[in-house]
Amino acid sequence: MVSTYTIGEAAERSGFTASALRYYEGIGLVAPAGRTDAGYRVYDDDSLARLGFISRAKQLGCSLEQITDLLVIWGGGRCGPVQGRFHELVTTKIVDAQHQITELTAFATQLRAAATQLRGPAVDGPCGDDCACVTAGASCTAPEPSTPGVEPGDPPIACTLDGAAMPGRLAEWQAMLDKARSRGTTSDGALRVELADDIALADLAQLVAAEQRCCAFFAFAITVDPRGIALEVRAPDGARDLAAALFGQAA
Repeated sequence: MVSTYTIGEAAERSGFTASALRYYEGIGLVAPAGRTDAGYRVYDDDSLARLGFISRAKQLGCSLEQITDLLVIWGGGRCGPVQGRFHELVTTKIVDAQHQITELTAFATQLRAAATQLRGPAVDGPCGDDCACVTAGASCTAPEPSTPGVEPGDPPIACTLDGAAMPGRLAEWQAMLDKARSRGTTSDGALRVELADDIALADLAQLVAAEQRCCAFFAFAITVDPRGIALEVRAPDGARDLAAALFGQAA
């Protein structure tokens, strides 16, 4: 005997609202198994399985357009092609999420640096080119001594790279770090990224130099020894989240 469910029961079992089920029906994502003599929608276990798949795809950030494409493959009755396409979408979203994390972490460090300088004494008079409201670093050239892991005179934890250039820089790092074989820590706590032997050292050195110019709070070392080629990254405590977001977490 085939189990059937009213729209309310299907909504409760699937986690979607009844209005969402009607909307999904309207755009062709899911259809009721049939209708009662009175015209009420009824759903079956296949409908619930389809709704479960839609829910999973939404949880992983798939758009309705992407879910529609996945459901076309789903309708073929074979898991392999569905899983393969799903994997492609998810791995792409991992890269996008990592870029967003890096951008947001960099933005957070800029906000913290701005908050630090805005806590300083105000200029005597109206806001102008020499006040903290207008000019970054005008009244604060170093983090406060009380910041964990930061000493007086250390560079402020803030990226000076222009916002328009940020996506390109992130893409350069992503391409370089795609050649990472492993991540660990050195004896002094630095992040050590082991890289493939065919890494272009000149390109790596150029990228490191560019990053250090805009993020002076980072310290880099490129090592070549019997263990292989590696990039070591040192950051103050206040920038460890940013370092992890940009270069990856140590295993």
